Amino acid sequence: MNKKFNRTLVTCALPYANGPVHIGHLAGVYVPADIYVRYLRMRGEDVLYVCGSDEHGVPITIKAQKEGCTPQDIVDRYHRIIKDSFTGLGINFDIYSRTSSKTHHKNAADYFRKLYDEGKFIEKVSEQYYDEETKTFLADRYITGTCPKCGAEGAYGDQCEKCGATLSPDELINPKSALSGGELVKKETKHWYLPLDQYEKWLSEWILDGHKEWRSNVYGQCKSWIDGGLQPRAVSRDLNWGVPVPVEGSDGKVLYVWFDAPIGYISNTQELLPVSWEKWWKSEDTKLVHFIGKDNIVFHCIVFPSMLKADGSYILPDNVPANEFLNLEGDKISTSRGWAVWLHEYLEQFPGQEDVLRYVLTANAPETKDNDFSWKDFQARNNSELVAILGNFVNRAVVLTHKYFEGKVPADLKPEAIDAETMAQIQPLREAMEKYLEGYKFREALKEAMNIARLGNKYLTDTEPWKVAKTDMDRTASILNVSLQICASLAIAFEPFLPFSSEKLRGILNVGIAAGNDHRAGEEGATSENIYTAGEGAALHTGVSYDGITLSWEDLGKAVLLPAGHQLNQATLLFGKIEDEVVDAQIARLEAIRAEREAAAKAAEAAVVTPQKEECTFDDFGKMDIRTATVLEAERVPKTDKLLKLTIDTGIDKRVIVSGIAEQYSPEEMVGKQICILANLAPRKIRGIESKGMILMARQNDGKMRFITPQETLCNGAEIG
Repeated sequence: MNKKFNRTLVTCALPYANGPVHIGHLAGVYVPADIYVRYLRMRGEDVLYVCGSDEHGVPITIKAQKEGCTPQDIVDRYHRIIKDSFTGLGINFDIYSRTSSKTHHKNAADYFRKLYDEGKFIEKVSEQYYDEETKTFLADRYITGTCPKCGAEGAYGDQCEKCGATLSPDELINPKSALSGGELVKKETKHWYLPLDQYEKWLSEWILDGHKEWRSNVYGQCKSWIDGGLQPRAVSRDLNWGVPVPVEGSDGKVLYVWFDAPIGYISNTQELLPVSWEKWWKSEDTKLVHFIGKDNIVFHCIVFPSMLKADGSYILPDNVPANEFLNLEGDKISTSRGWAVWLHEYLEQFPGQEDVLRYVLTANAPETKDNDFSWKDFQARNNSELVAILGNFVNRAVVLTHKYFEGKVPADLKPEAIDAETMAQIQPLREAMEKYLEGYKFREALKEAMNIARLGNKYLTDTEPWKVAKTDMDRTASILNVSLQICASLAIAFEPFLPFSSEKLRGILNVGIAAGNDHRAGEEGATSENIYTAGEGAALHTGVSYDGITLSWEDLGKAVLLPAGHQLNQATLLFGKIEDEVVDAQIARLEAIRAEREAAAKAAEAAVVTPQKEECTFDDFGKMDIRTATVLEAERVPKTDKLLKLTIDTGIDKRVIVSGIAEQYSPEEMVGKQICILANLAPRKIRGIESKGMILMARQNDGKMRFITPQETLCNGAEIG
């Protein structure tokens, strides 16, 4: 596709705000997108970079129920964590907004209503699975059963993770609720559907005929969906959290999150650029690129384009460079099992080493197949590549310049053939980088950038200026001049990949960089609290120059970037060695998680249910006064490992209960938790504290204790019996 574009709109898949961002998300979506945007900006192109939190859907409501808070509490918490984490890694969106914003709610509702009024949806009543215990119509993902294709247990209502088959809940054998584990019933409910089958021919022509340049994994998945025949897809669901369906008779129904979320890209653009947003979404000279993971291919290549086509006024994506999955230490990343490396924790544990993570995730990018992250590889790439090649070359060149020429760039007084030959090799490396960057092959582009550093290292090793200086300072001046010009090219080449280190290198070289456009300030009428303030989440450099020298991408590979006499600053190490004990601690953490998981599995297999106790009479049971209560305060009992002192509100009074749960629950986890207690148990003193009552808990077969809690929040003092 050789179409000429005047601007580029880059979107990143909206991270789901029910948890933090981990390295799988970064490698799959956000680091490659940031590399691409930084590259385009360095070339002076007009770029808009849009993202935000996806804040609707069933998983968020379930998490809120489990934590005894509101869905808004959940999304507020994780929106801030995710946004701050991105900023900490130098991922500089123009706006990072959210789908719970007023702008988005209105925009998504208006989008639905326009298609509804134009008759673009079909309406039908269907029977859907309903969990009577939780009073919930279940999303496909919350229905489990036996896979009809391979016979695997625990297959989901939308996919079997063992054989990869795409499923529907009706195909599952013995479907059950993943929430309660109970049997399901079917109930009638009315919903609106986007008839994807009506767009099948158009999608085939647009993708299969018109976008053969797309990545093979993306193209192949699209072809599989289209060849298999598309079916109408519901755009609404029964839920009380989300964008309400804006038509009569839709009480208790919201827009399905897959329909609502991609409209978030448009809403976020409107928040930032309320006056000019349409040129980014409706002008044919705008290039639209979606960065996503492979689990979002169908939504961004099949569903969202069909939505845009149904409206008729929007442009379509030029490319959707979706990555595959990143595994962790040979195992699939799992947030539920804690098998992940969380970005916010990494930033806390590895301060100043943001670029090490960016480098390793790019070098191991799962661009066309799944790849693996390991802590030993992380350490090896840092020590043997960033430290030993890139950092070592820069440090030697700058230190020698200070030693022999007072830190000033020496004149090229005595050039030799090796100098010109070395500099001539940078241009083809730059051309290869451009080809790979523009073809969304960031792993290969990074290799070419590192090849420039390898070139510089080899040049210094071959020319040995520390030896030449003993007899020929003019020749030494030429060698160091060439070395410093290569350093300047490295500051340009690594800016898209390693922005923090490139900033540090430019500080050493005393130069600035042309960072391109910056839409973060928004325009008149932009009032969203999610628009970045000055400096927040900004590019590390925005056109600042030092000593009158400002580098741009077009300067990469030029023979003279630093003029003779230009003053350098003192050398500082770009990267530090990562020691064994640092990564060993990370590996040990993961091994502990794996060991706990394996132990739990073995315990479950070998578990024997505790035998039933001897019979009791109804009168015996009737003597027990079991009530609901809420924990007001919690603290550890001094000089004990197992005891917590809990102050509780029983609805009758406020009292203290001492419970031996400190090994499994922290005081912080207990505050605000609603529990069930035996209220009329005779008081007893435990460690000098009068304990009035007992908490009702269940002991699992693995020995772990869990609270018996009400399914929904009740008033304190409610009698159970």
